[in-house]
Amino acid sequence: MIVLDTSLLVAHLNPHDMHHQAAAEVMTRLLDGEWGDGVLLEYVFLELVTVIQMRIDHATAVRLADQMMEAAELVFIPCSDVFLPSLETFRAEGERGLSFADAAVVTVARKVADGRVGTFDRGFEGVGGVSVVPAVTGPAG
Repeated sequence: MIVLDTSLLVAHLNPHDMHHQAAAEVMTRLLDGEWGDGVLLEYVFLELVTVIQMRIDHATAVRLADQMMEAAELVFIPCSDVFLPSLETFRAEGERGLSFADAAVVTVARKVADGRVGTFDRGFEGVGGVSVVPAVTGPAG
C-alpha cells in the first residue's frame, strides 16, 4: 500500500503542475500494482475536492469525488478511525511543522503502508518511519 497525499493527486490532475510527469509515473506504478492499493484518507479527500472546486468548479470537484470513491485501486480511510493516533503524531512531530492532515498521513502510512507516502511535500522529509515516493525535489509543497 501507499498513502496518497494531496500534493501528489493535485500534480497528477494538473498537466501544468511542475510535478505532473513525476506524479503520472507514480500513478502508473500504483495502477501496475507495485505497492498494492493506494490509501486515500478522508482528510486528503477533503483537501483535494476543495482545491479542485476552488481552482476549477463545483461540478468537476463532484465528478472527481465520485471517481475517487468508486476507484477499485483506492482504499478510503475515514479519519475518525485514526484521529487520536494522528493527534499523537501531530504532537510528536510538531517541530517539523506537519499539518494535522499530514500527521494523519504519517500515522496511517506507518501503520498500513510500510511508511510509504506518495507526495511532493518536503515536510515529510526526515520523518521517522516514512519513505517518500517519488523522492522529493523542488520547493516545499
